[in-house]
Amino acid sequence: MDQKRELTSVDLVALTAELNGYQGAKVDKAYLYGDDLLRLKMRDFDRGRVELLIEVGDTKRAHVAAPEHVPAAPGRPPNFAKMLRNRLSGADFHEVRQHGFDRILEFEFRREDQDTTIVAELFGDGNIAVVDQNGEVVDSLDTVRLQSRTVAPGSQYGFPSARVNPLELDYEGFAAKMRESDTDLVRTLATQLNFGGLYGEELCTLAGVEKTKDIDDATEAEFRALYDASERLLDAIQAGDLDPRVYFEPGDGEDEDGKAARGQRVDVTPLALEERSDLPSDAYDRFNDALDDYFTNLDTTEEEESGEAVSKPDFEQEIQKYEHIIKQQEQAIEDFEADAEAEREKAELLYANYDLVDDILSTVQDARDAGHGWQEIAETFEEAAGDVPGADAFAGIDESEGRVRVRLDDHTIGVDPAWGVEKNADEHYQEAKRIEEKKEGARAAIENTREDLEEVQQRREDWEAEPDEPEEDDEMQDVDWLARASIPIRKQEQWYERFRWFRTSDGFLVIGGRDADQNEELVKKYMDRYDRFFHAQAHGGPVTVLKTSAPSEPSKDIEVPESSKREAAQFAVCCSSVWKDGRGSGDAYMVTPDQVSKTPESGEYLEKGGFAIRGDRTYFRDLPAEWAVGITCEPHTRVLGGPIDAVAEDVETMVELEPGRYAQGDAAKRIYREFGERFADDSFVRKVASPDEIQKYMPPGGSRIRD
Repeated sequence: MDQKRELTSVDLVALTAELNGYQGAKVDKAYLYGDDLLRLKMRDFDRGRVELLIEVGDTKRAHVAAPEHVPAAPGRPPNFAKMLRNRLSGADFHEVRQHGFDRILEFEFRREDQDTTIVAELFGDGNIAVVDQNGEVVDSLDTVRLQSRTVAPGSQYGFPSARVNPLELDYEGFAAKMRESDTDLVRTLATQLNFGGLYGEELCTLAGVEKTKDIDDATEAEFRALYDASERLLDAIQAGDLDPRVYFEPGDGEDEDGKAARGQRVDVTPLALEERSDLPSDAYDRFNDALDDYFTNLDTTEEEESGEAVSKPDFEQEIQKYEHIIKQQEQAIEDFEADAEAEREKAELLYANYDLVDDILSTVQDARDAGHGWQEIAETFEEAAGDVPGADAFAGIDESEGRVRVRLDDHTIGVDPAWGVEKNADEHYQEAKRIEEKKEGARAAIENTREDLEEVQQRREDWEAEPDEPEEDDEMQDVDWLARASIPIRKQEQWYERFRWFRTSDGFLVIGGRDADQNEELVKKYMDRYDRFFHAQAHGGPVTVLKTSAPSEPSKDIEVPESSKREAAQFAVCCSSVWKDGRGSGDAYMVTPDQVSKTPESGEYLEKGGFAIRGDRTYFRDLPAEWAVGITCEPHTRVLGGPIDAVAEDVETMVELEPGRYAQGDAAKRIYREFGERFADDSFVRKVASPDEIQKYMPPGGSRIRD
């Protein structure tokens, strides 16, 4: 049985009531994991810490999670998370609403200065949009531009077309919708009445009707029985009369307690269902707790392909994606053309009505020079309307910008009274020119997208032309991860991942501080007596510690190979100002932990994150400023970064870097595109190695990809 990976509309009815029990909780911080999991950390007066998770990727869910079920905080937050922190920090959770009977939740937060709503779309490709109090999109994970709706920054948020809401139907409306169908009873309940497959089957079972009976053969009594069953089910859920269950696949044999063995979790529901009565289950007091258990233990490992050695890549999905992007870019070009034309029309209207505009500007400027306020000036124009020639063209004042609005033909134009007609007109000509330049940039972008589309179409042709080859019967054969159409995601968070880190070619863990606080923490908390301390001779480098044991293990005097010492020293150099300054090499030194002190020499002062080093140092000279960023697929899928020799053995592919002119973020995007071209499974790169994730494993400062 397939595992449930998405909440249904019926589930959201039950969940919404429970989540509203957290009203009044204050938001502390927002986190974004990858491009589909949002976490809001909140505080509740009665419950303490509240962790709200919203996921909109392959798995679609929303629930409050126990603190131990929350993933560790990611590194540097992406812009989306920063925006949410700015808007929501200190805000109160006001309420959550289900939009109609759709799989859409609206989480509303209120703060004195502004209100914010997070719209979670738990259907289709999934999306999260952040909307202000006026219904305008501040930002969204994905941009949607369709004929029926738009979800894009700066636009009004557009809900999907309304679907039938069974909560609002009386019997006549219910029966009418049933009769409109041309299929059987269960499919009609699932699709036309929006109950979904499982609850459609459950209603047929509760009503005692044949699921597969054709609508034309159904009687009025059967319609009534189905309606009554739906009323009982929905009324119980809305009243909070729940019996939440997590269902398991039956296992083989018995467990150690003599009970029937269980397999993996396969479903979670707010009520005990007749359709699941043959499956073992666990009962919960709250539906939210059942959801937390289910999704925390959901097996997200993709099933191995069967049959062909490598399944056919989903070329059609890629092609549709690029075709959709091209349509959006074409629409953007049309919008730019319209905007530029509007700006030119405004400039020409100002010249065409030169005397009228000049009179208005002169009148306003004279009044301002005489000490009259903006409101007084506006009232004077309004009183003169209809009596004084030209006064009708006055359309108001933007006091904050010190501008007057004039109405000319179909345009309302903002003008500065201190500039005169010519300069105001020239401003609109310049704006038209700026928009034209953006249009040219969009044209270049659309050409790049067309090239990407042609490349996918060519790969599809090459795949279809390539003859099938039998799979080699060799269990030890290396997997070609780059060519594999689908790569399973296997993540395991480690304690050291919030620091800079890598493993040497000999397997030693090396960690470095990202800031002064982490430098202090590394020395005070994580450096043991037999570890090695490294630091670049250059200013601004991180404290770098080569660990000879794990924090939970007793420290041992272990011989560290020269290769690992050199790699740790090179790591310290690359993460220092040597890289930021664009130098090709630098020096570093190594000491033992007992030589590192927080006590300065007499008359000296140590800054936060700084340490005094006493005794002899071992130097590593002329270490090259060279770095590698790569992706590993097994045993865990992740980005790795560090000295080239250390990274090369652990990754499927990598990009070598040196100091260069591209800002860290821009270089990360270039690396992301490079990886995207190397892996057949482009969704894997997007999930595992986003530009934000890659940036965490790069040296600070500008970089370039080595030839």
